[in-house]
Amino acid sequence: MAQLGTGIGWRPEIADAVERMPGVDWVEAVAENVCPGHLPDSLLRLRERGVTVVPHGVSLGLGGAERPDEARLTALAERAEALGSPLVTEHIAFVRAGGALTASPHLEAGHLLPVPRTRDALAVLCENVRIAQDALPVPLAVENIAALISWPGEEMTEGQFLYELVERTGVRLLIDVANLHTNHVNRGEDPSRALDELPVEAIAYVHVAGGFERDGVWHDSHAHAVPQPVLDILADLASRTRPPGVLLERDENFPEEGELERELTAIRETVATATAGSAAAAPAPDPDPAPDPADGPVPGPAATPEARQRVALAQAAFLSALVAGTPAPEGFDGARLRVQSRALGAKRADVVAKVAPELPWIIGESYRADFLGYARTRPMTGGYRQDALDFAEHLLLAGRPEDAAARGELTAWWLERSGPKPLDGHPLTRWLRTRTARLTLRRARRRAPGHAGVDADPAPAT
Repeated sequence: MAQLGTGIGWRPEIADAVERMPGVDWVEAVAENVCPGHLPDSLLRLRERGVTVVPHGVSLGLGGAERPDEARLTALAERAEALGSPLVTEHIAFVRAGGALTASPHLEAGHLLPVPRTRDALAVLCENVRIAQDALPVPLAVENIAALISWPGEEMTEGQFLYELVERTGVRLLIDVANLHTNHVNRGEDPSRALDELPVEAIAYVHVAGGFERDGVWHDSHAHAVPQPVLDILADLASRTRPPGVLLERDENFPEEGELERELTAIRETVATATAGSAAAAPAPDPDPAPDPADGPVPGPAATPEARQRVALAQAAFLSALVAGTPAPEGFDGARLRVQSRALGAKRADVVAKVAPELPWIIGESYRADFLGYARTRPMTGGYRQDALDFAEHLLLAGRPEDAAARGELTAWWLERSGPKPLDGHPLTRWLRTRTARLTLRRARRRAPGHAGVDADPAPAT
């Protein structure tokens, strides 16, 4: 496996700082935010300097019940080729549910959700990973995710689940030590035991990130400094095997450049100290070594149609409880489901504000409260840009915002972005046309000789 060194997540907000930072061997870019034909100048300059760029996917949903979408796989492959990357990475997660396998509405989480550690889910994941591997031009590594919730009836620990995944598919692992810490706080899982059980020889690289704790729940925010417990898990991992690469993730609330450099230094020193200590200790060889992807996969049970449907039904019920307000499936912690539901709503509000920054500006201080009220019972079904349009439509049909000028601006924004096709027969368009026709009629009456009345139904601003 390629030796990557120490890296940082490349984000447009810190692109200039990343270019200036000393000792950055490689960067990771969110695959969905990179256009192969129009790579950011910053990434091009980094590549010219010999800095490796790895695309990191977030929307493939390899842990979902459906087979991976061919278009998404093609897009991920195009980004790997455009960036000249030695590998691509994705997550052991599902991001959508419902649809044909469940005869229920298609739902999107807008976030990475944990798969149940069951034999059915493992069989589905392994087959999806093999499909992805066949479609990609470079090796694939998959990441363990953070979770607020435990699935009832799980049959394996995280380490056992990852071990079998590697054994059956030969896939590499992206181990996020911050996510191991998150699962320790939220689900009582011992990070050291997970490291004991997982195949460390299969690690492609490691993620390190910060978060915060609130009411006994750890939130993997990627917007805070890396805490000492996360560095301790990194040290534990590095004492077992020197990871080919370690990367600092930061997605929001970006600090000063010097603080990022200090975090990178702490990561380097943690790995160097732990590695040196492990070499001095010279532990005896493991009598039951982990599977090495170089030895080739050992096929396991196939993902039968029945297994896919069982996984689909379970994931759809879980996601529906989170985003559509349906009852919690049996065995889940209702309080934790509510925490996760609020977290998903908050993330939707934040991302919609990024993809449609005009909305918070038009709506004003009530944007967040208005969006969370909308999101509580209206699942996302078509991505964040469609979510922004649906939210604007929801407000306008409710006669919001109350300020007439803001309502007029929101109407113009919605009409401009809906495009010609969605306007034909759309309920909001019919409503706007009806109101416009009434306004025209009232104005005609006012101009008529002898008219002196007052309209009982004033028209909204447009």
